[in-house]
Amino acid sequence: MKDMMLEEKIQAAAEMICKAARVVVFTGAGVSTESGIPDFRSPGGLWDRFDPDDFTIQKFLRSAKTRRKQWRILIEGGAFAEAQPNRAHLAVAELEKLGKLRCVITQNIDNLHQKAGNAPEKVYELHGNMRWLRCLSCGERISVPDILMKTALKEMEGFPFCEQCQGLMKPDVIFFGEALPEETLRDATYEAYNCDLMLVIGSSLVVYPAAFLPRYAKDVGARLVIINKEETPYDSEADILLQGAAGEVMTRILAEVKNQIGFRS
Repeated sequence: MKDMMLEEKIQAAAEMICKAARVVVFTGAGVSTESGIPDFRSPGGLWDRFDPDDFTIQKFLRSAKTRRKQWRILIEGGAFAEAQPNRAHLAVAELEKLGKLRCVITQNIDNLHQKAGNAPEKVYELHGNMRWLRCLSCGERISVPDILMKTALKEMEGFPFCEQCQGLMKPDVIFFGEALPEETLRDATYEAYNCDLMLVIGSSLVVYPAAFLPRYAKDVGARLVIINKEETPYDSEADILLQGAAGEVMTRILAEVKNQIGFRS
């Protein structure tokens, strides 16, 4: 099946989606690069622009200078602020509307799946969401836009404090040195073990423990479709391997799904 021509692979992937009862989509940084968000490790990526050491929990806690830098990144937004969902995000959201998607598990922190139309309760964000802050003391969560509307924090030098307990607020994303959120990882693991088809889009599948999820799916007999520009450690285990841009491939798969189910807009 891996040697099929591209169009045959597109048709086969769409057929798998149509026949599956529990489709889980797993996405990585490659699904958002077409929205103008660079990945982390490639030339010109985020680690070429920012010091990874500034994203360790230890430095965030001990350095007021680092916290100020983090706050400026959040309120200015950069590529994240301007980014809009691309064709891949929109195709995944459309699968949900068609009743062909159980959930999305994502390594991304850009909020683009929700922005594209996926129901927030069906998006499991393994690495958090940079549009939110969380209090390190009481766990209170507030969105960056909401906190900016309530206060004049744009003019402040320091990082905001919690309105409830005055504890330190932190971007609600996973820094180096932090574990993944226990509840989210548990729910994502459950979905991986209970899916009958996992569609991996734009993930290198080298960052653990997230990269264990396709293994869990395969262990229970689920089919595996991988869409990625580069090779991944799971390529040899994929039922269908599609090397290409996520937006183009997902648009074609979605069109074929609609064709196979007789969807008329």
